[in-house]
Amino acid sequence: MKKQSPRGFQRSDRVAEQVRRDLADLIRTELKDPRVGMVSLTDVQLTPDYAHAKVFFTTLNVEHLAEVELGLKRAAGFLRRELGRRIHIHTLPELHFVYDNSLEHGMNMSQLIDQANALSDQTPDE
Repeated sequence: MKKQSPRGFQRSDRVAEQVRRDLADLIRTELKDPRVGMVSLTDVQLTPDYAHAKVFFTTLNVEHLAEVELGLKRAAGFLRRELGRRIHIHTLPELHFVYDNSLEHGMNMSQLIDQANALSDQTPDE
């Protein structure tokens, strides 16, 4: 478990959030790869030494997910370099993009709950 600082967040949490915001801006404004399109960065997890960053993303273009992932993977070097111009930390992390399916999973769970509630409303009272 992470030990929290007196203010509630560790430095690594603040750095991860800054990386997420700057990467989202870079993807939106600087990345010209048509495969990437509209992506949202949901989270960034940094290793303790900041050498690697897992960048979780979602996209509305799920049917072309493999192409989106390939575009992000190919752009990782460019994005890392541009990130280095914005964030000044000792070690700039290597970027690893991971599709975040938690939104889909949440929607599926919500639908299952709705179906279960609808079934329970249909059962006769005793």
